[in-house]
Amino acid sequence: MGQAEVATPGRIVVAGGGLAGLRTVEELRARGYAGAVTLVGAEARPPYDRPPLSKRLLAGEIADTTLRDDLTALGADMRLGEAATGLGDGVLRTERGEHRFDRLVLATGATPVALPGEGRQRFLRTLDDALELRSLLRPGLRLAIVGAGWIGAELATAAAAHGCQVTVVEAAAAPLATAVGAAVGALTAAWYREAGVALMLGQPVESVQPGGLALGGGGWLAADEVVTAVGVRPAVGWLDGSGVEVDNGVAVDEQLRTSLPGVYAAGDCMAFWSVRYQRRLRFEHWDVALRSPAVAAANLLGGAGAYDPVPYFWSEQFGRMIQYIGFHGAADRLLLRGDPASPQWSACWLAGDRLAALLAVNAPRDLAQARRAIQAADRVDAGRLGDPRIPLRDAVIG
Repeated sequence: MGQAEVATPGRIVVAGGGLAGLRTVEELRARGYAGAVTLVGAEARPPYDRPPLSKRLLAGEIADTTLRDDLTALGADMRLGEAATGLGDGVLRTERGEHRFDRLVLATGATPVALPGEGRQRFLRTLDDALELRSLLRPGLRLAIVGAGWIGAELATAAAAHGCQVTVVEAAAAPLATAVGAAVGALTAAWYREAGVALMLGQPVESVQPGGLALGGGGWLAADEVVTAVGVRPAVGWLDGSGVEVDNGVAVDEQLRTSLPGVYAAGDCMAFWSVRYQRRLRFEHWDVALRSPAVAAANLLGGAGAYDPVPYFWSEQFGRMIQYIGFHGAADRLLLRGDPASPQWSACWLAGDRLAALLAVNAPRDLAQARRAIQAADRVDAGRLGDPRIPLRDAVIG
């Protein structure tokens, strides 16, 4: 993959009105680009922050997560409430017209996966979703959440705090099984019980029906409201026939260039080539939407930098701060650092004698020290690493 660079960027269009789209425009201006920029976003709302939606907003602590009030200061043509519908011959097509470009950044994010069935199912993806859900949460509400991933756990936390009768239904054998594996995910199951949340594991859902869930095996779960939280898919269907290569998202190289000259991608919709891990990766985390636009903007303006992060994300659930750093896909050993029954512990994944990834539960110091070790590809002493009395940095042996 690769493409020839054009001498000047000319007119730039950004497809996507979320954090990644906004950050792309901000980065272009910060790098001195004073030319024409158009941002096209499907939602009518100005760009807003998503992580607080399932945390502080559902808890009632805040009512809005808009990222900046003064969009006019960016000097961009902001076309909000205008969804992209197609791409071809240097033109971005939308519901309302066409936008010609010399450079284009794809930042359309991802959309929730829906379950079959005729019943009403809600999602927690947008600010409007979160506001609507918050208005529904009340003592005694029978709430069924399908999916015990990050969003499902955070929603269960908020709903239980509002006094709802919460049941989380998960097809896998453990919470967070897709994200961190069943062995580590199983260590979080007790948190649900402590919070008074019913957790049904190994239970597939056949469909969402009026009044509840039709479960695999012929079971039934009555519910006043159902929230589906079984994951998202990159919003790339509108690119069909455009010539943009798609591989679990918009396929980009390490410089965030797509298969089409002059077209880049950033944020949740992209699947980037990682030189560090020698594979294509896609993550649906705030850190990606925050940081990848800087690389896309710089390269769009003639740079040649690589986007190759050590993945990072966090979650707040059941009174705990959960942070993850690294990538455990190639790890061959799991080691626990501390007692999972205690308030503070970490799970460490090793690839040979190197720390590949770490999940920290209320352990920010472990996280910070693990970040440095993973970035430097340091070797570690597994015996010392597994002793929580020893600072993680002292397990590093170079």
